[in-house]
Amino acid sequence: MNETLRDRILRKLDTLPDERGYQFLDYIEFLESRYAQRTAQTPNVLQRFAEGVEDSLRAGRVSATGIAETMGLLNKAMGVLQGVAAAGKSVASDVMEVAARTASRAAPAERPDGSASVEPSSAPPYTPNGTQSQDPTGGAS
Repeated sequence: MNETLRDRILRKLDTLPDERGYQFLDYIEFLESRYAQRTAQTPNVLQRFAEGVEDSLRAGRVSATGIAETMGLLNKAMGVLQGVAAAGKSVASDVMEVAARTASRAAPAERPDGSASVEPSSAPPYTPNGTQSQDPTGGAS
């Protein structure tokens, strides 16, 4: 749909009361089922749930203002849930990043022959009597 047509339709919709807006929605859904050449964007799980609640309220003959208030609350709740989901994804990616960095530091370097290299210790060897040995024979100095 071109921008000019979309803007014109939106201007007309803004002037309609909720009851007429729902009639317009019914008409659009009828046209879509009858003449749609391409499928509409698939709503996410939360949007499908909200639309199902809205359809149930309309079928139950709830007033348009009652539906509008209910949908306003549902939209706020969906915003909160989407924020929580985004925060959870962010935390999970941070945890995975830290785990990957820790694993790469902890992995020993391999030699070309395939054996793992061990870094030599710079500290002198420890002797059982608690003193440090300076000579290679293990004797205390």
